[in-house]
Amino acid sequence: MKDILKHRLIWPVVALIALIAINTATRPTFLSVTVRDGQLYGSLIDILRNSAPLMLVALGMTLVIATRGIDLSVGAIMAVSGAVALTIIDASATPNSPATVAVAIAAAILVSLVLGTWNGFLVSVLGIQPIIATLVLMLAGRGIALLITGGFITTVNSDPYKFMAQGYIAGFPFAFYVSVFAVAVVALVERRTALGMLTEAVGINPKASRLAGVRSRGIIWGAYIASGALSGMAGILYSSNIMAADANASGLFIELYAILAVVLGGTALTGGKFSIAGTVIGVLTIQTLISTITFLGVPPPVSPVFMATAVIIVVLLQSSRVHNAARAFVGLFRARGEPPARNDTANGAGTATDAGAQSLGDTPERDDTKVAR
Repeated sequence: MKDILKHRLIWPVVALIALIAINTATRPTFLSVTVRDGQLYGSLIDILRNSAPLMLVALGMTLVIATRGIDLSVGAIMAVSGAVALTIIDASATPNSPATVAVAIAAAILVSLVLGTWNGFLVSVLGIQPIIATLVLMLAGRGIALLITGGFITTVNSDPYKFMAQGYIAGFPFAFYVSVFAVAVVALVERRTALGMLTEAVGINPKASRLAGVRSRGIIWGAYIASGALSGMAGILYSSNIMAADANASGLFIELYAILAVVLGGTALTGGKFSIAGTVIGVLTIQTLISTITFLGVPPPVSPVFMATAVIIVVLLQSSRVHNAARAFVGLFRARGEPPARNDTANGAGTATDAGAQSLGDTPERDDTKVAR
């Protein structure tokens, strides 16, 4: 039992189960899933579908944070990716052609790769602090997206592109398969090869890993490229869901939600050890929390406070210092409830000796030598 409680994923799992329990208690139909025209519908299906963009962004953020970095530009890359894809489809004479949609998606992913490469170049080659390097693109990215769309919200009608976020395969949303595929690829590459261990080595001590022969520059650069590509794919899913390229709203605050999901999953912001499974649980927790806020009717101005309160509770439950303080408090409480223990080595031994001496009528011997001196 103690081993289970010490596992770093136990509290995120408990938080997720608690949210599901609260939703089930307040809304009995929360766990129900209905089948309509061979497609699954329900609150759980909506959470799986809506969490796909955040899942992709959080996976990239996990790799970046594992190298002691941070990527604040993921939301801006989403906006640029959606703007590129929808601008190409809008300018095409055949927006419903799968070839047109494939070209648009490929161009959007390519642009996202370039933006991720730029971030990696600033951080790994020029040595700029990650928060500053990605802040540049965070501020400039939405301006680039507005330039691409001409300052307007671009809307399109394209069934193949709409299928990306709203289509179903074998009962489940296609976006869910995209997120599962991304999780499987990242987990296989990072956990079934030496790349994961090298990434953790770079995050724990970049200088020592470089002296040991690890190409830390390439690993850090690759993490930012992967983050850019995953963010670009998330931008495609987001724009496909609303069939519009809104540079101001696309990916807004998603970098903060991604960081929260990674931290909730047990990955430290100081780099090093990371957990893909923890990130998946963190994303599902965040998305369930968002659904809970919507269902409970929390006013929009209050919802950030509600979410921050829930997140800080989970983070405190994961804190080792809070655990130590709780153990010390419990130990102090138990000590006060128990009778005082006898000290056999000090007081106990002396008392027995004195009692024995008194019973025999002996008196302590004088040190005659010290008195004579």
